[in-house]
Amino acid sequence: MTSYFAQLTTEMNNPATSTIDESGTREMLLLMNQEDQRVPVSVRQEIDAIADAVDLLVKSLKNGGRMFYVGAGSSGRLGVLDASECPPTYGTDPALVQAYIAGGDTALRTAVEGCEDDADSGALLIREKGVGAGDVVIGITASGSTPYVLGAIRQAREIGAATVGVVTNKNSLLGDLCDVCIAPVVGPEVISGSTRLKSGSAQKLVLNMLTTGVMIKLGKVYNNLMVDLKASNSKLYDRSIRIVREVTGVSEQQAADTLKKAGLHVKTAILMLETGTDFGEATTLLELNEGRLKAAIRSRLGTLTAGSEIDGELSDGEIKQ
Repeated sequence: MTSYFAQLTTEMNNPATSTIDESGTREMLLLMNQEDQRVPVSVRQEIDAIADAVDLLVKSLKNGGRMFYVGAGSSGRLGVLDASECPPTYGTDPALVQAYIAGGDTALRTAVEGCEDDADSGALLIREKGVGAGDVVIGITASGSTPYVLGAIRQAREIGAATVGVVTNKNSLLGDLCDVCIAPVVGPEVISGSTRLKSGSAQKLVLNMLTTGVMIKLGKVYNNLMVDLKASNSKLYDRSIRIVREVTGVSEQQAADTLKKAGLHVKTAILMLETGTDFGEATTLLELNEGRLKAAIRSRLGTLTAGSEIDGELSDGEIKQ
């Protein structure tokens, strides 16, 4: 295994920062910033693989599947962060996007040594969480060799689940096990081996793309607005009012009144205002159009237009766009 680690770019010494311990504060920070600029470029080079992963995930989730992040240390924490943001941002069931870290929730705040080396625990996790053939398991590990993650991915493959790897080295052990491997190479870290730095930043960008891309393709975004948001606190309530007003052009009071009738669900409130439907009709329209707001609006307006043509005039309830 030593020879494996020796060939990883994330474990190599970075000549650009070899005297960072002698640098002044500003020079030190400029060195870090200079190295950080490599991150988005490395992620861009993996766009095709990221797109493949998004399409794989969309297919799974459309058919009742779920996505699971599995990682250790910083990689595991990033997975938990990304998964935990999906319910408030996109109104998803917490079971849809799940994330697990070696050592359990305690490891989110305190390093739990040795857990990441237990491949059997990774495999057990997959069995205990009921991962099935229709699910997708995403392993996150900078080195691509973390036993806990490898154990989880091997078990997922055995079950028949699709697998995705997110690593920051090429030719990794994880890459050999995955249906899709996303491997932005960020180069040696500012502090050799500290993969919470550039590697962690690259992983965060990739995870952002995975969940955001999936949610857009599942119809949880209208233009660039998070319309599946549910106003569960004062900040989100204020944002909800602004989104409803931005799309429909109604007054703040009308937006608030409709949002209340819609059970504080932004997408439903917008549909009610744009089509003149009540809560029940709007809910049915969304169900018929797989939750896609634009499709629901167009289907309703198309029905109204057809009815108007039969009558020889426009219906009072027809909404123009």
